[in-house]
Amino acid sequence: MINRILIVGLGSIGLRHLRLARQLLPQAEIKILRHQETRVVPEFSNGCVSTIVEALEFSPQVAVIANPATFHLEVASPLAEAGVHLLIEKPLSDSLEGISELIQTCIAGKIVLATGYNLRFLPSLQYFREILGKGIIGEILSVRCEVGQYLPTWRPSSDYRQGVSAKKTLGGGALLELSHELDYLRWIFGEVEWVRATLSKQSALEIDVEDSAFLTIGFVPNADGIQILSTINLDFVRHDHTRICTVIGENGSLTWDGVTGQVMIYKKDTAHWEVIYSHQPVRDETYLAELQDFLNSVQRSQSPCVTGEDGMRVVEIIEAARLSADTGIQVGVVRSPTTIGLTS
Repeated sequence: MINRILIVGLGSIGLRHLRLARQLLPQAEIKILRHQETRVVPEFSNGCVSTIVEALEFSPQVAVIANPATFHLEVASPLAEAGVHLLIEKPLSDSLEGISELIQTCIAGKIVLATGYNLRFLPSLQYFREILGKGIIGEILSVRCEVGQYLPTWRPSSDYRQGVSAKKTLGGGALLELSHELDYLRWIFGEVEWVRATLSKQSALEIDVEDSAFLTIGFVPNADGIQILSTINLDFVRHDHTRICTVIGENGSLTWDGVTGQVMIYKKDTAHWEVIYSHQPVRDETYLAELQDFLNSVQRSQSPCVTGEDGMRVVEIIEAARLSADTGIQVGVVRSPTTIGLTS
């Protein structure tokens, strides 16, 4: 029975995880680890600690790591060594350094390590993946994916310039912050073989990171030697909030709209778009499903839906994209070896 939970970080995502953890486990003792000392007890919690030593003295069974990505591993590693099961918010870290070691620690200790790519729990995206797997539009020829939203409107009640997304030291930038697209594309189409990327700051936003990322990726060819190519546009600048993926096939096209929750098909013999699935996203729906999946995995000693290895694979793509942007050339994605276990 899970009755001691640690939430690391008390930003908007940490507060959300705290509220949902209390909803799922009303009798549990939940404490917050935050770097600033405070005597204020946040709603839904049983108090705060300010050091990893105090957190370990609490002896949590599970922890949700929701502080900035640059600090994920320095908290996750000692918790894993103490046998604490981990749900780490995306991205797993801002670089590959230390990720493989964390995964090996979790495997050795039979610790569940989950990565917080919650879009995988969207019913519309699950349907999109399922119907693509049935070959509804024939052989896939290419994929076009984009996501964008004006950064100051993400959290209107706070100053965007002080947020994680705006600062390099906290793991900000479009490539890291919008890496959901890299995760779900890999989930649907398989491993990425190479990346060509441009990272740039196009706007007057007061940030020290890229506000736009333009990627072309090639997936590992299938058994017939056919390689699917995808373009990916990620940005903080567009005012019309967009999250969309269109797959072009030999018999038509299929589009997923993450904002409306619709899946639409364009068949070559009908020559018009048809909505074939609709499920408007509901607040907290995916985060609640993600947390429930994590807790179920801990209780049943099984792999979570989005594993630590999944999180590492995304960071590998990010590293290749950064190198491509720096050098101006196509860069192969180098995959780190892993051992089969609860994280894979």
